[in-house]
Amino acid sequence: MEIEKAFGVILKQERNNKSLSQEELAYLSDLDRTYISMLERGKRQPSLKTIFMLASTLDILPSEIMIKIEELLNN
Repeated sequence: MEIEKAFGVILKQERNNKSLSQEELAYLSDLDRTYISMLERGKRQPSLKTIFMLASTLDILPSEIMIKIEELLNN
């Protein structure tokens, strides 16, 4: 699995854990809904700033996202 796709899987899991739609996550993160969709499908790579914004919105640490991506890639 590519890193971009792994990020997308984790982003979608965390978004669903918070019961947020893509539109709600986008609004709360000050991002575009289509960008969230592209991230979740592994079509775009997030910047470091975006990772921190999304983590803040999802109330998790950016490092937690990275750890989950790492675990997914190693399985």
